[in-house]
Amino acid sequence: MDKIIEVDFQDREIKAVTKEDAHKYGILHRAFSVVLYNKNKILIQQRAHEKYHCGGLWTNTCCSHPRWGESLIDAVDRRLKEEMNIQNVQLEELLNFTYYYKFENGLAEFEYDHVFMGQYCGDYQINKEEAEDAKWVDIQELTEWMKNKPHEFTPWFIIFLPKIIEYLN
Repeated sequence: MDKIIEVDFQDREIKAVTKEDAHKYGILHRAFSVVLYNKNKILIQQRAHEKYHCGGLWTNTCCSHPRWGESLIDAVDRRLKEEMNIQNVQLEELLNFTYYYKFENGLAEFEYDHVFMGQYCGDYQINKEEAEDAKWVDIQELTEWMKNKPHEFTPWFIIFLPKIIEYLN
């Protein structure tokens, strides 16, 4: 079973924890989110319905956790390939933030999330265990959609989308 990284509020590593424990007990842990863009569009994915939280919700291109002993950028590269079959994208860390969200099923996200951006115009192929669907969406269309139907999006994506828009403008 993969262990992820418990961190403090400065993102300093504390110890390895299971992903299940991190979400069951609301333990602050390191995470990342990737947003790929091309001109005025962002590649978003709909999370697989079988996910233990946020199944069926729309979110950024890719998101996950580095494993204990794995660098952040290695984890980003690994998960982009595993989730979307995307490789060799030049990424930059745009921001990081901490958030807490308690889900209806009793699980909680308490993450120190690193948000990476990259320009991309190639193909992708979703891993059906990770995502139901993916599509390029115009930023203006996405902001209207999110404003009118926020319940269709993951909580972390709602938090950082304004910074993504600011960056792209």
